[in-house]
Amino acid sequence: MTRPYLQIMRELAGRQRILLPGVRAVVVDDSGSVLLLRRTDVGRWGLPGGSVELGETVVEAMRREVFEETSLTVVDFEPMGLYSGPDQRLEYPDGGRIQCFSVAFIVRSWSGTPRADGVEGSELRFFDPEAPPDDLLPMYRATLEDFRGYNGRFIVY
Repeated sequence: MTRPYLQIMRELAGRQRILLPGVRAVVVDDSGSVLLLRRTDVGRWGLPGGSVELGETVVEAMRREVFEETSLTVVDFEPMGLYSGPDQRLEYPDGGRIQCFSVAFIVRSWSGTPRADGVEGSELRFFDPEAPPDDLLPMYRATLEDFRGYNGRFIVY
């Protein structure tokens, strides 16, 4: 197995901010609630997702990340938008900094039972998209707002 792309880039760039291709999933249950993950790296809530690895498509990355972080298998999905720019910045506790450009997917059909992996996430919970937790990472707020008003047209930021 090859080393994760983020690890390779971090070794080359040190703590300098790096541009990171990513994916995020708005996993929706039958009641319209959205699955969020309490991240272990920053201790705040976020959407399931992560980095696209070398040799991987964004769809493969989304399916992999959802499975790794939630134990869910994506059955059907819809691409919703592309998020980029300074609002997509994150600083890790170790000082590493990234700026993402991420494709967001809506996942309405999935199988399995949601379970946090204990590595990337300590807790999973479904939230009303109208009332996300106060400690939701800022980079995901626009994604949830867009999901609430989504009309089927791909969004680009």
